[in-house]
Amino acid sequence: EGAGKSTQARKLAASLKDHGYDVVLTREPGGSPLAEELRAVVVQGEADRMDALTELLIFTAARRDHIRTTIRPALDRGAIVICDRYLGSTNALQGAGGTPHETIDLLHETFCQLVPDLTVFLEMDPKASLDRAMSRLTQAEVAEGRFESKGSAFHMEVDRIFRHQCQTRNEWVSVAAAGTIDQVADRVLSTVLAHDSFPKNALARAV
Repeated sequence: EGAGKSTQARKLAASLKDHGYDVVLTREPGGSPLAEELRAVVVQGEADRMDALTELLIFTAARRDHIRTTIRPALDRGAIVICDRYLGSTNALQGAGGTPHETIDLLHETFCQLVPDLTVFLEMDPKASLDRAMSRLTQAEVAEGRFESKGSAFHMEVDRIFRHQCQTRNEWVSVAAAGTIDQVADRVLSTVLAHDSFPKNALARAV
């Protein structure tokens, strides 16, 4: 939280569009009409209104619809999809809540399947990032602050799981979130363009 992921997702999408790419920017939970309705269920209310497994089932239902109606059609036409949060966040947030990672993986493999070619982890001190996230909550956003309200111990465990994924999964890369927005955006763009999964031949045609 508070690392600037939404801002960086928007800037990355704009940069790739400037290169001539068809880019779809989306988010989770959400990204389709039904998934946006389900988003309200999991991000609003008291921190303890549901357990982590209930959260996971709702997130999985939202992701399945998101993939079906937004992500898969975009990929099928050759677009680049940038998603603000995805499976890695589910592993971290519901994993920190006590759901076994085997359960998370099983539900994803059974009902969603789709995995990203690249996951960018914006790395910063977890306490600083949470403080930043809480200080930036507007009155309207407080209603969606359920996860932010879960406390520092929860968020330290979330950070630990994120870092573990970054260290053990080949499609993950870490980018330092320190510096100005533009400095971080330059790092993110360079990382994406250099990654083996990025269609460099398409970039050559676009520029």
